[in-house]
Amino acid sequence: MKIVIAPDSFKDSLSAQGVADAIALGLADVWPDAHLVKCPMADGGEGTVESILAACEGELRRTKVRGPLGATVDAAWGWLPHNHTAIIEMAEASGLQLVPLNKRDACVSSTFGTGELIRAALDAGAQRVILAIGGSATNDAGAGAMQALGVKLLDAQGQTLAPGGLALAQLERIDLSDMDSRLADVRFDIAADVDNPLCGPHGASVIFGPQKGASPEQVQQLDKALGHFAELCAQALGHDVKDEPGSGAAGGLGFAAKAFLGAQFQSGVDVVAELVGLAEAVQGADLVITGEGRFDAQTLRGKTPFGVARIARQQSVPVIVIAGTLGEGYQALYEHGIDAAFALASGPMTLEQACAEASRLLQDRARDIARVWRIAKT
Repeated sequence: MKIVIAPDSFKDSLSAQGVADAIALGLADVWPDAHLVKCPMADGGEGTVESILAACEGELRRTKVRGPLGATVDAAWGWLPHNHTAIIEMAEASGLQLVPLNKRDACVSSTFGTGELIRAALDAGAQRVILAIGGSATNDAGAGAMQALGVKLLDAQGQTLAPGGLALAQLERIDLSDMDSRLADVRFDIAADVDNPLCGPHGASVIFGPQKGASPEQVQQLDKALGHFAELCAQALGHDVKDEPGSGAAGGLGFAAKAFLGAQFQSGVDVVAELVGLAEAVQGADLVITGEGRFDAQTLRGKTPFGVARIARQQSVPVIVIAGTLGEGYQALYEHGIDAAFALASGPMTLEQACAEASRLLQDRARDIARVWRIAKT
């Protein structure tokens, strides 16, 4: 019996590795001789670096960078020395979790620190950089990151623009003469599950600006400022990517990564699956178990269980989900390679209780699944 365990993290509770370990313990109680293959997963958001490093035996590095509002933060990033690949979670440098709720300001928050992480990867000799761009506090179209990499954004007086998306309305000229020349020799991949364009009713400012502190009036100002930035970028770079899917990801960091770095947009879970070798692990498996904190219709938008199921389905391997909660519309996933889904809680309990007891509950559910599966196979 070969079982592949490929879950995402359970937010505020367990890392993907922790979830996989707990499921494995429960399965081993029933199948002590089973071949259990643990592949901690992520979809480009929180936990992406940790999952990849756990599977690929990479190095965790830390760099002090400028946070979204200018304060210094100690940001972690991953390094795979065997293939000179850096994994960067932009949220480590420019994430919403770094800004208290009462200080969130989409108008002035900056991705400068993310650019500093990219520069640290270049210093390490990176030949490939994977940008996981979920959880941003920013709405500056990646302008700050590009400034950290040597791009000069100047106003009508030739002065450097202030940080943040709103300042882009004052942009007059883009100077690429000091842009880091090493960037041309690096492959950039964007790992995300967001396909919004940069501007418009489905763009970065309108859809994500409010959760980052933007008022309705500021949303419109930011959308206009980002559109102005995109127009000048098209003139300076010779191509326009503002309407491409994913350009609105991370407050428009997806736009800058595409426009300036030639980055390719990929589903975050597909990038992680490639690096951890999920398709190879699934070969010859009898069962795949995956999971996430909340399993619902939104999972169809490219979250971990959906991506895992797509890979398993290609090899006709059944997939079972263990989730913190089963939300509205989760049954739709049964048409996309998920064979069964189970909630974590065994009875009424608060979210705090479920998080505190997640490891035990995961073991219990995995044990129950193994018992049912054993009956079905006899």
